[in-house]
Parts: sequence; structure tokens; C-alpha cells
Amino acid sequence: MKRILIIEDDPVIAEVERDYLQASGYAADIAANGDEGLRLALSESYDLLVLDLMLPGVDGYEICKQVREAKEIPILMVSAKKEDIDKIRGLGLGADDYVSKPFSVGELMARIKAHLTRYERLTNHSRPADKDELRLRGLYIDKMSRKVSVNGVELALTGKEYDLLLFMAMHPNRVFSKDDLFERIWGMDSLGDLASVTVYISKLREKIERDPSKPQYIETIWGVGYRFNL
Repeated sequence: MKRILIIEDDPVIAEVERDYLQASGYAADIAANGDEGLRLALSESYDLLVLDLMLPGVDGYEICKQVREAKEIPILMVSAKKEDIDKIRGLGLGADDYVSKPFSVGELMARIKAHLTRYERLTNHSRPADKDELRLRGLYIDKMSRKVSVNGVELALTGKEYDLLLFMAMHPNRVFSKDDLFERIWGMDSLGDLASVTVYISKLREKIERDPSKPQYIETIWGVGYRFNL
């Protein structure tokens, strides 16, 4: 049975969410403040977090940041804050989704199910970082030979193009800012600037995407960065 932690200080909302989750066959716990929520999220084994932003004690942003540094489980932020900047900040800290209050419980349940299914598919295929080769929806990466092909057609990638693609493919469904990618691939002491990331993402799309204007692998998350879709 999948375990879900609800971190929500409004008891009515928390209990409605728990009731629907339990009726759908999930085990659900409630933490009514940020301190308890953070402790449970880090110490217990949950499959997904439903996380409110405005909490007594530690706020939802800090909980998201600390949990994401320690675990890969899906995090759904739920908040009355509807400004794009709040969504961008939450996604930038590692949240997988953002739902604005008031929301339809049916929609929330559908999103929870979708994220659990995606996470289960990812973990059942083992962590990509543990494999010598990756096969992701027609994309094939051989880490030993540094060869890449799409639908059986081998591609000619430069060293940095390969490094960038491999890093993103090894961390699917996570959003990385340009700063993150530049530091990981080029190193902060390297010559160049953040524009290099944009240029190389564009080059990769031209090589791996069927239609670079409508990318299926490397998605732009506006105002945040890029995500490799599994």
C-alpha cells in the first residue's frame, strides 16, 4: 500500500484529503505543522508528499528543499498562493506539481495517482544512474562507449552535448536551472556564461527531438529551467 504524507495546518482540508486517499486505497498520515511534517518526511518512508506552503514553524518551501536534497519522492505543493512567482519558486526547489486552492479533490487525486505511477515506473526500471546504458522512449545512451542513438539512428554529439544529455537523462523529471546545469557540466570556474546552456540545449533538441519546436525529451519550464521527461 502506498504511503502518503499530508502536511497541512487546516484540519478540514487535511481530513478531506486523507479520507479521499484512504478511500482510493492509500495509507495517509497528517502533519499539522511544518516541524512535524519535516521530521516525518525525512524519517519515515513515504511514496509522496502533499505539501501546503503556509505552515506554522518550518514553511513549505524549506520542507520541499530539505526533502528534495534527501529523497526523490514526488512532492505536490498545495497553496492559496496563486502568483506565478510562488509556483516558479516551488518548482525550482524541486516540487513536481503545484495545485492552487481552492481545488477540486478529484483533480488532486488524479494528479497524485499520475505522479505515483510515474515514480513507480521510474523506480521499477531502477535508477538510471545505476545502469551502463539508458533506454528512454526511443533514446539510447551507452555510457561505456559514449554513443547515443534515437530510434536506432546513431547521433554525432560533441563532448559537452553528450555530458549535458547524460546528466539530464540520469535525473529525469527534475527541473534544473541554467545555473545548476552550468555548474554541473561546465564548472563554475570555467570560461563561458549561462548562455552556453541555452545554446547547447538548442543543439541537443535539433539532434534528439523529432520536432525541436515541440520538444518531447527536454522541456523548458519557463522562469525556472529545463526538465528531461521520462
